[in-house]
Amino acid sequence: MKEPIIKDAKIIETSKTTEATEKPKASGNGLKIAAFVIALFALFFSIGSSVLSAFTLLALGSSSPSTVGFANEFNGLDSNSANFTEGSIAEVANSVSNSVVSILTEVKSTQYNLFYGPTESTGSAAGTGIIVSSDGYVLTNKHVIDGATKIYVVLDNGTVYNDVSLVATDPLNDVAFLKINNAENLSAAKLGDSKTITTGQQVIAIGNALGQYQNTVTSGIISGTGRSLVATDSNYQSAETLTDMIQTDAAINSGNSGGPLVNAAGEVIGINTAVSSGNNIGFAIPISSVKGMLNSLLKTGEAKRAYAGISYSSINASNAIENKLPTTTGAYVNSVVSGSPADSAGLKQGDIIIAVDGIKIAANSSLGTLLGEHSVGDKATLTIIRGNNQQETTLTLTEYKS
Repeated sequence: MKEPIIKDAKIIETSKTTEATEKPKASGNGLKIAAFVIALFALFFSIGSSVLSAFTLLALGSSSPSTVGFANEFNGLDSNSANFTEGSIAEVANSVSNSVVSILTEVKSTQYNLFYGPTESTGSAAGTGIIVSSDGYVLTNKHVIDGATKIYVVLDNGTVYNDVSLVATDPLNDVAFLKINNAENLSAAKLGDSKTITTGQQVIAIGNALGQYQNTVTSGIISGTGRSLVATDSNYQSAETLTDMIQTDAAINSGNSGGPLVNAAGEVIGINTAVSSGNNIGFAIPISSVKGMLNSLLKTGEAKRAYAGISYSSINASNAIENKLPTTTGAYVNSVVSGSPADSAGLKQGDIIIAVDGIKIAANSSLGTLLGEHSVGDKATLTIIRGNNQQETTLTLTEYKS
């Protein structure tokens, strides 16, 4: 196979040139950055109606229990209260880089030629991943491995693993779990707590920039939390909703998808997923929202998504005033699935959930994120407002079935 030359996210081959303009399904005999286009929608909750505004974004991409670090404190304080000092960005980046990997995939696609009809071609794509266990589990974005027929993982030291399996994908989020088979003594990343992040907090992003520069490091701050995105391909033929995203001005480049967003304590607080084209705005999935599936994977070998059976809208000051709601934070229950855990626990349409297990729902700790920390079979205690009364109810989460 002829070696590809990468330039400006295009496939440049010795025989022909193809623009990289679709979802991460590479075409031609070259390396394609896993990429797709997304539109950002400002979602304004209204019981009777909704207002949508949009602009274009570029998304980036491209057993027995294992050990993984879940951190909660830094020198006795919340880890997210730590700040970078002179020289510490390099120290933190070096400490985390051993847990960041490049992900290369082989992909097949079908192209249609006016004269020859459909033809199948093989290409490749690139993205980033995070080692989350010493025996080889890797966390990445779902779109990084979309359409892959073969997956390779490259460690920071250059070691290449070609026996890599796709274990599971999150049915509700752009998250995938890989397994490097027969691996041992890998450096697992320490996972932080995205529920306590704050706007203005310093962060760094690490990733396989442009699909060829391994473990590029950029720095910035958290610009906002609780953002909602609608992801589409370049032809707007399919869409995927991403909610509760962390917004950052740390530069995220093509190929960074699946890499870590890291706080000053060296903990992963997000999974880099998308960037606003031309606006220097990046987005990451909160790490807390994937901990439930990760815990399930490490304990049972299966990454099962916990399910409550609630359709809800997030409450903020604007829609609370518009709809005369009794609180400016929380989750308004639009509907409850019959026979679901929420139904069995007695939840009703019109209830307002304000806390899960005593943790208040907020922009950086939405209902989805708080429930995402739970595994199948866990009990979750919800604090709700119904009418003029506040009460608690406990439900037992079951497995999500698509």
